[in-house]
Amino acid sequence: MKMMYLFFALLPIVASCQPSAPEAAVDAQAQLVHQAEILPDPGVKIGDKAPAFELLATDGKRYSFDNITDANGNAPKGYIVTFTCNTCPYAIMYEDRLIALHQKMAPMGYPVVAIQPNDPAVKEGDSYENMQQRAKEKEFPFLYLMDEGQQVYPQYGASRTPEVYLVDGERTVRYHGAIDDNAQEPAAVTVNYVEKAIEALENGLQPDPAEVKAIGCTIKTKKM
Repeated sequence: MKMMYLFFALLPIVASCQPSAPEAAVDAQAQLVHQAEILPDPGVKIGDKAPAFELLATDGKRYSFDNITDANGNAPKGYIVTFTCNTCPYAIMYEDRLIALHQKMAPMGYPVVAIQPNDPAVKEGDSYENMQQRAKEKEFPFLYLMDEGQQVYPQYGASRTPEVYLVDGERTVRYHGAIDDNAQEPAAVTVNYVEKAIEALENGLQPDPAEVKAIGCTIKTKKM
């Protein structure tokens, strides 16, 4: 009987420690807000406007969508925005293919615009000086830009190197993802996704596929 009496005597105290319905709702909402604050920006989707940028290139000049030109010196019909770097083995495997892609597509109005997103404090080989050296060694015909402070790649939602965002002349994202379907064996490539997407745009069509998962190294940041 004493135990039963103690149980009922404690009930009001236990109940008073439980949050009321409104309090519980506030706590749940606060937790959701906290989770939203720590989640990464999902970036742009197909059909979204491409985030603007103004970044330092290996030639010592700063470039944006406003002053990039195609191989003919004209305003581009589109931009092959490619997040890549010096150090990732996948990025290195694609260097020659990016050169070839630019040489083929820039005269058509679609230049490659390469952006190095890694934090040099994490990957020293991706410093601006090493970017300049790599661009000189490989004779990159395309712009190679430094994402200073890692401000640009999160806006796009990029997570890999290499990773492509094909942006049209209206600065709308029309394709996102892999360059082609075989990273390891260039000779075994059967689908050049970026070229196929550009061909669709040239014919007034929507790229299909418009999105293919990029295969490569994760972008390196101090937050990781």
